[in-house]
Amino acid sequence: MTEEIKIAGFGIAPEVLATLVTRAAEGVEGVASVGSRDLAANLVSMFSSKSAPTGPAVEAAAENDELLITVHVAVFFGYPFKELAESVREAVARAIDAQVGVGVARVDICIDGLVFPKE
Repeated sequence: MTEEIKIAGFGIAPEVLATLVTRAAEGVEGVASVGSRDLAANLVSMFSSKSAPTGPAVEAAAENDELLITVHVAVFFGYPFKELAESVREAVARAIDAQVGVGVARVDICIDGLVFPKE
């Protein structure tokens, strides 16, 4: 069992925060997926003895009664990274504020994949 994140006098399971963050990030236009659930990672795992690198899609920690969030995303080609990252930051901070009621000190966005549209 993963240790809960303690903030503002209560604890939250990392899986709960991951669910909130994932839903918020996937609602941003230009985000293909959160984490490594993409087709390329699945194909590498199926047709190779090597597995695609995996890690948590969302990482969270508490500092001074605020959350520090890291989100790993795959994005669609054609969306400027800087603007997309800012939109994800805003969506995540709003979702955490609305559901959890605590501040978000930082949301780091890691663009781990790029998805090209079919032609």
